[in-house]
Amino acid sequence: MTLRVLVADDQEMVRTGFRMIVDSQPDMAVVGEAADGAAAVALARRLRPDVSLVDIRMPVMDGLAATRALAGPGVPDPLRVVIVTTFDMDEYVYGALRGGAVGFLLKDSGPALLVEAVRAAASGGSLVSPSITVRLLERLARPRPAAAPPREPLTDRELDVVKRVARGRTNEEIAGELFVSLSTVKTHLGSVHRKLGTRNRVETAAWAWETGLMV
Repeated sequence: MTLRVLVADDQEMVRTGFRMIVDSQPDMAVVGEAADGAAAVALARRLRPDVSLVDIRMPVMDGLAATRALAGPGVPDPLRVVIVTTFDMDEYVYGALRGGAVGFLLKDSGPALLVEAVRAAASGGSLVSPSITVRLLERLARPRPAAAPPREPLTDRELDVVKRVARGRTNEEIAGELFVSLSTVKTHLGSVHRKLGTRNRVETAAWAWETGLMV
């Protein structure tokens, strides 16, 4: 199956570069491009791509607003959005992930990480540039009194998995640290998402920090 990707950036050179990277993969293809946020939202709603790569600073509607429109709370059938930007600013990272983005990359992260982010998003996972992961999670370390409790209590092993997700570990790293198989980690994560009502790893990590689990 070919992963269908939308690219939204106001710079034509950036769009061309992303298209070359994506189209070079045998199982990916760029199906649309947009030069502003409003056009990106309209095109994404029409094409329903598997993943949308969205810049933050764009005319008409910025990338954060576009992300909320496509993937934010209350969107009945959210699309998978990965923010790819030049600006390494906490408020942008936090706003993007709270707005429903499943990934946040810096434009200098390189082709390999961009491809990895697309694959992660398409498979229901998430990827945040390693250079900002720890800083982001530390920012979320303030307990939130109104944080919703789990729908069901998490098991000790599920809590082990959640804590490692909150520290930015990959599934492979979690499997290695807990001495379990990769499929077992994925099973635990599926159960965690169901119990917490989270849609992806980013929301799970945020829950862990905001409820004080990581303090």
